[in-house]
Amino acid sequence: MSIWEYANPKKFMGWTAPLVPWLFGLAGACLIVGLVWGFFLTPDDYKQGSTVKIIYLHVPSALMAINAWFMMLIASLIWLVRRHHVSALAAKAAAPVGVVMTLIALFTGAVWGQPMWGTWWAWDPRLTSFLILFLFYLGYIALWAAIEDPDTAADLTSVLCIVGSVFAVLSRYAVNFWNQGLHQGASLSMDKADHVANVFYIPLLVCIAGFVLLFIALVLLRTRTEIRVRRMSALIARTRPTEVTT
Repeated sequence: MSIWEYANPKKFMGWTAPLVPWLFGLAGACLIVGLVWGFFLTPDDYKQGSTVKIIYLHVPSALMAINAWFMMLIASLIWLVRRHHVSALAAKAAAPVGVVMTLIALFTGAVWGQPMWGTWWAWDPRLTSFLILFLFYLGYIALWAAIEDPDTAADLTSVLCIVGSVFAVLSRYAVNFWNQGLHQGASLSMDKADHVANVFYIPLLVCIAGFVLLFIALVLLRTRTEIRVRRMSALIARTRPTEVTT
């Protein structure tokens, strides 16, 4: 059996129906455990005090904001190459979720940055590229809404997604590209000397797992909704009486 068979709308609806509730349940459990553990059971940082605890919202949301765009990029490339409609609908479904994740990351970053930097906003390379990524999200959603033909909309938004991926990369690696700016390095690293202490690290991983599961659940749920909307539109188009010209 080919993996592409799962892109068939009927099969997609079948295997995702029992999966979505479990994903929401696991996401809720991870988020409750991770946030309670992080905000109430971890000590204050010796440098940043209690403000460091916003990491449990900021880091997972920023991570998902960037990776949501990469997921949209992969789905868009599949659409352009193989013309699987579910992949285009999945990319469309992920965009609003990515917008919300980006907003959470921008807001929590500002709340975190004000006591650390003395300002709510700075034109830091990573912050600026992240803001541009947010605008690309809005443009992507607007482009889908502006074009009536779904295939044409999928084609144009896929091109936009490819272009916007540049800023997704910059959002992730701006600190490495430019050795300047206020933003700190990555909180998670393969090098134990770079990532946060284990007392913060373990609950952070639980929160990240919760955000990842929540993202997957929301994308699957929204993709299922998009498929239903597409089916209803096709049904309405078939049942609409044709105009008779005289």
